[in-house]
Amino acid sequence: MSPARRHHLHLGVAALLAAAVLLSAAVPAARAQETEHEEEFSYIPGDEHGPEHWGRIKEEWAACGTGRLQSPIDLSHERVSLVRSLGYLHHSYRPAEASIVNRGHDIMVRFEGDAGSLVINGTAYYLKQLHWHSPAEHTVDGRRYDMELHLVHESADKKAAVIAILYEVGRHEDAFLRHLEPFIRRIADVRDREERVGVVDPRRARGTASVYYRYMGSLTAPPCTEGVIWTIVKRVRSVSKYQLELLREAVHDPDEILCVFLPASPFLKRTWRTMRGRFRRRTTDTSASSVLSPISIIRTHLKPHISDLHMGSA
Repeated sequence: MSPARRHHLHLGVAALLAAAVLLSAAVPAARAQETEHEEEFSYIPGDEHGPEHWGRIKEEWAACGTGRLQSPIDLSHERVSLVRSLGYLHHSYRPAEASIVNRGHDIMVRFEGDAGSLVINGTAYYLKQLHWHSPAEHTVDGRRYDMELHLVHESADKKAAVIAILYEVGRHEDAFLRHLEPFIRRIADVRDREERVGVVDPRRARGTASVYYRYMGSLTAPPCTEGVIWTIVKRVRSVSKYQLELLREAVHDPDEILCVFLPASPFLKRTWRTMRGRFRRRTTDTSASSVLSPISIIRTHLKPHISDLHMGSA
């Protein structure tokens, strides 16, 4: 490597480290806990507890109305640039004891044991729960898919990271959901009903992926806390019509679960990128690629412009 290239490389690494410091300082820690009691809020537009009023219902929910990094967002490929060699998404999921809960607005699997973790930029985020939204919350080029699965993680210092997987109705059913169908039927129609499931393997929910989007956002339900690291898998998976209807009917919504689609703030320019790489088991690799690359794809600029989207590959 020439001295000039080595100099530019050192400057690049320094810039990434500076970006990490600025990002952590600018965005407060986001707890992975959403409000579980649906009676406190509503997804129905126009309702007194509906999405447009969330920020005024409770003082601690103010971010729902005034937040600058709110989720979900539209992932528009009109503003995509491909950035290669950004590293992998490391995970170490394992089977763990779990229970399933009807929260009224969704069905959630809560892990009671150690279900493993996801590592982003050297920080471990432990898998706490997963739940489904139908229709999907995030959109891709304006298209809304039939369902979205959220795997919610929390670090030791209470910061949140969520993996989102999109689904569309197809010929093939989802194997992970098939395992849970008997338990979903047991808690159907009964808000706050909880059933022990036994051992659940989150690796069956995660699946495989080679490309994913990454951006800094928020929880999508009150308190809408910001500082959440979002990873949305680009590959869309298949779910059967029966499975989709089962989830909807379990929460008293046979036609459509009304979920909120929060627009990006008009005064905020948001930069996010997609990363091409494999989900793989965590290793002790501490190279610059594995440690620094996730930082390089989470960048926020407070400028009065529309959002930009960048794509990366590994």
